[in-house]
Amino acid sequence: MPRVGLSIVVLIVSMLVASIPVGAGEDMPTLSWRAAIDLAMTGNDELKAATEETAAKRADIGVARGNLLPKLSFEERFLRTDNPSYVFSTKINQSRFTSQDLATAPQSFNYPNPISDFQTLLSVEQPVFARKAQVGMTMAKNEYQAKNEELTRKKEEIVFKVVQTYLLVHSSKAYVRVTEQAVADSREHLRIAELRHRTNLGLYSDILRASTAQKEAEQKLVSARKGLNVARRALGLILGRRDSVDVEAELPELAFEDVEYYTRASLARKDLKSLQIRYENARKNIQLAEAEYFPLLGVGGALQWNDHSSPFGSDGDSWQVMAFLRWNLFDGAKREYERSKAKHQMAQVRESLSGLEKAIAYQVYEAHQTVDEAGKNAELARVALASATEGTRLVQVRFTNSLSPLVDLLDAQLSLNQARTRVIATENEYRIALAHLGFQSGTLLQDLKVE
Repeated sequence: MPRVGLSIVVLIVSMLVASIPVGAGEDMPTLSWRAAIDLAMTGNDELKAATEETAAKRADIGVARGNLLPKLSFEERFLRTDNPSYVFSTKINQSRFTSQDLATAPQSFNYPNPISDFQTLLSVEQPVFARKAQVGMTMAKNEYQAKNEELTRKKEEIVFKVVQTYLLVHSSKAYVRVTEQAVADSREHLRIAELRHRTNLGLYSDILRASTAQKEAEQKLVSARKGLNVARRALGLILGRRDSVDVEAELPELAFEDVEYYTRASLARKDLKSLQIRYENARKNIQLAEAEYFPLLGVGGALQWNDHSSPFGSDGDSWQVMAFLRWNLFDGAKREYERSKAKHQMAQVRESLSGLEKAIAYQVYEAHQTVDEAGKNAELARVALASATEGTRLVQVRFTNSLSPLVDLLDAQLSLNQARTRVIATENEYRIALAHLGFQSGTLLQDLKVE
């Protein structure tokens, strides 16, 4: 009797522990899969960083355009010198040259007194023909377009991660329910074993075996709850939150099409489009190197004020208008090497583009095969669960009627628990495989109707 009493106490404590609801004590939001995606589009840190990077590339267009627009500059300088030519010209610029300055010539010209000059200069310069700046402008626009394609691909990646983690939370909740059912079944087996022992129909060793099986089931329940809590926190992290997020029962539904559909769609995958644009930019890079062979033509002008006593003064003023041509005739063969380098870089991007096209075709094929495999495994797992459920029921009836030993019942229960878990795992793998196929083919946003 003392042993039986101890078993009853352990059973009651186990029931109290197992009856604690999953996530008890946590106040967390519960989101639909679509709400989770919408939240990730505004809160995910990776996506926000990629958005800022794209904005920086857009700013590069303005930087490149600036090389084609007028340059306006302002300068204030102070000069003090006794250089004869400077002193002569400075006095003229300051409009202070008089006949008195000629009275002591040439002595005053050759050995003048030091003079001070505050120079205020406002100048403007406008390129008329700048080949390098023109090519750079086109390349900046292309790079921004390529980065935009990458941003869309990053959105697809984040959506896939949200769906994947959402399904993980959903399957973790189902796994907790299965392990709770396994704990309840193990308690029932222990109760029957104790009842049989009290009526002298069973062995005490059966009670020990049943109690061990119950403890193992409770251990799995603890692990399942831990996995669920971690999955909820992982979903919150992807959404850009610091807390956990729970999920609703509704799951995203994705159709499974033939492989040709996904193969055709993959030709428009955003990372492929981005690399194609960068290949065009690599070709432009050759033109950028060749632009060094062209001269720079431009016009400009300036207004100048000179004063002998104060900055920003205007004892004298003058203006100038100019046109200029700058032509780099020799730079130590730098242009030739830059052109050769640009050609090799273009070839590198071309090979990378070819490799990516082949890799995408393989990824789509592999993902399609994985979906097919996961679907068949899920169907087989459901059939296996039906068999394990019926088998366990029959063994339990035989055990209750003293026609089978407890070890047969425990083996059958173990198979049933594994079958239940396998159904959850394979169904989750099938849904994730479908989402992964959409991601690899670039159709995920379209399939989920996500803007």
